[in-house]
Amino acid sequence: MATTEEIVTAFGDAWNEADESKRRELLALSWADEGRFVDPQSDVTGREALLALISGFQKRMAGARIDGTSGVQVHHDKIRFNWKLIGADGKTMIEGLDFGELADDGRIRLIVGFWGDPPPAS
Repeated sequence: MATTEEIVTAFGDAWNEADESKRRELLALSWADEGRFVDPQSDVTGREALLALISGFQKRMAGARIDGTSGVQVHHDKIRFNWKLIGADGKTMIEGLDFGELADDGRIRLIVGFWGDPPPAS
């Protein structure tokens, strides 16, 4: 069985993988069958929907990649980790934080992504 760090790494690698069959393999390892992905622009459920979302991201953001910028913090079945989106020019476009939940088999069943810094306190 893969470690949580390996599972999260495979999930991240899927966002950068151009070959669809390899992307499917990475998500089969890391993403629960009915996993849900939510961020400021997306809310999809299921592996096929996530594959379509990633494909659309790659088409819109040709040459960009997402790199992890932290390890994975885990407690109970909850995870969190940081990442950054790097444009085709090599410059950081945005940084973010993902929170998630793991399914009983250790794969990711929920990711809730946040982009940029939180707003300042009022």
